[in-house]
Amino acid sequence: MPLFCKDIEDHHGNTTRFYVIGKHDSPPSGEDRTALVMSIRDEPGALHMLIKPLASRGIGLTRIESRPSKRKLWEYVFFIDLIGHRDDAAVAEALDEIRAMPGTWLKVLGSYPVSRKL
Repeated sequence: MPLFCKDIEDHHGNTTRFYVIGKHDSPPSGEDRTALVMSIRDEPGALHMLIKPLASRGIGLTRIESRPSKRKLWEYVFFIDLIGHRDDAAVAEALDEIRAMPGTWLKVLGSYPVSRKL
């Protein structure tokens, strides 16, 4: 992919993320991220329960964002990026544990290799 412009940021630490949308996952590269969207019923400690299977396996989060679900008042969906590929054993186990929780919904948006600066 050609580089059109270089050093256009107004702050040296700025970065912009781009996603390539496709029909197939990238295979594990050894340095990956996985994007998820999840929800759980509204109760005290719900978000903690949702991410505990990740934390207990040492899986780090690089982003978590909440948005109203638009289905019910005070119900939210969480967009999460985590360190690892969906096919990594620890990630797959954590996702299976989350799916098995009552009142949860989980969709894996995809796994992708960590980008490299040009």
